[in-house]
Amino acid sequence: MPDYHIPLQPECIYHILSRANGNEKLFLNSNNYSFFLQRFEKHVSPVADTLCYCLLPNHFHFMVEIKSLPAIEAHFKEVKKDKSLDESVLSDFIMERFSNCLNSYTKSFNKMYNRKGSLFIDYMRRVKVETEEQFRQTVFYNHKNAVHHGLVKQINDWPWSSYHLFANKLPSWVQTEKVLGYFDTLEGFLHYHSQSVSLKIDPME
Repeated sequence: MPDYHIPLQPECIYHILSRANGNEKLFLNSNNYSFFLQRFEKHVSPVADTLCYCLLPNHFHFMVEIKSLPAIEAHFKEVKKDKSLDESVLSDFIMERFSNCLNSYTKSFNKMYNRKGSLFIDYMRRVKVETEEQFRQTVFYNHKNAVHHGLVKQINDWPWSSYHLFANKLPSWVQTEKVLGYFDTLEGFLHYHSQSVSLKIDPME
């Protein structure tokens, strides 16, 4: 069984996933989805570039590329002030950015719905993306996820994935141009996404 708890390292690409506790929902309306993306951009962008994503009612998928060590060191100095970054705390600091995002969202969600306690499971799964084909497959896996779970019939029917940013050439904090480079062209990207959504990519559900 894959190790879903591998450390996050600079200049590496990961497919990440977290889900709600039990049978709860993470997102109850469009404002929840939008707010989560805002929290993710705020907390995660200083240490990682977002390559694609899909938000579902009870879980999310992202593919991210961790930034260079100098970029992470610069952010560390901003938030930790008098402390120094070394290898022993590097991965924990990166993970802390993701944890802060989830905690920030949970606090707002709980306040809005008069709820208490944790909203997400207590760990975030991650799989390292190591080849160009795995990269393409993971982008497709993210974008097809709403179809895979029976929420919509077509990839472009689900509003809470990054697919629309690519297909409609929309400006975004998502690194669309970098991703399209793996498909050569937008046409190549769209063609890859036209394959059957039953294609099995990886064990992350």
